[in-house]
Amino acid sequence: MEYANAARFLKSYNRIENQLKILYNARPTQNFTDLVKRCTDRNLTVRRYENELVDYGKLRNAIVHHSGESGEMFIANPCDEVVETIEYIERQLCNPPLVTDVFKVKKVATVFSDKPLLTAVEKFAESHQKTILVYDHGKMAGLINCYCLYQAIADCVKCGGNASEYLKNTLCGDVIDEKQLEKYLILDKSATVFDVFEAFEKNKALFAVIITENGVVGEKAILLITPSDFPIINRYLESTSTKSF
Repeated sequence: MEYANAARFLKSYNRIENQLKILYNARPTQNFTDLVKRCTDRNLTVRRYENELVDYGKLRNAIVHHSGESGEMFIANPCDEVVETIEYIERQLCNPPLVTDVFKVKKVATVFSDKPLLTAVEKFAESHQKTILVYDHGKMAGLINCYCLYQAIADCVKCGGNASEYLKNTLCGDVIDEKQLEKYLILDKSATVFDVFEAFEKNKALFAVIITENGVVGEKAILLITPSDFPIINRYLESTSTKSF
């Protein structure tokens, strides 16, 4: 087909335009460039590819000619690189990669609520993670953050207590503080990598994003994502030939 690339380009362009109209709840006649600019604060993919999308809006008008009853007729054919790029943007916007796609296997550090706090300390040392999830009868009862644990140990010693006895005689469930959850965000398994990026972007004080089946407190955690995981996400995006962060 002489204009195969033009047909592929227009297919992706139309899907992107429709998705942007849904994002902005725009009228059918909304200008594409205006739509892109208005959606930059609503979608991370649009923000990342704003310049490319604006250029592609102009390119679309250059390769398509409206010819009355015959409808749209191609008068130019974009190069392979342009077509491949707009198809990548389309996939990220319309079918963005799930965070569970990136981390097929990622062990989440856990302890049981009826175990001594020393168990949590040992788990921190073993896992090198800063957050440990606490389970009680198969349900996530809460979490222990290593910095909060340091503070609890320091407070114990300041009050004349024995740190060793405190760790041996205090149960993990006893130090759970619901306020700690304010530093964490729970999302369901449909969360995309861009949902995670946006979560940290909007809340700089966020410690981690916890992924569960339905995004409900108490459910078993599937993943725990922190800013230290961003290089892995970037490598995943780069491996699929997309623009990394």
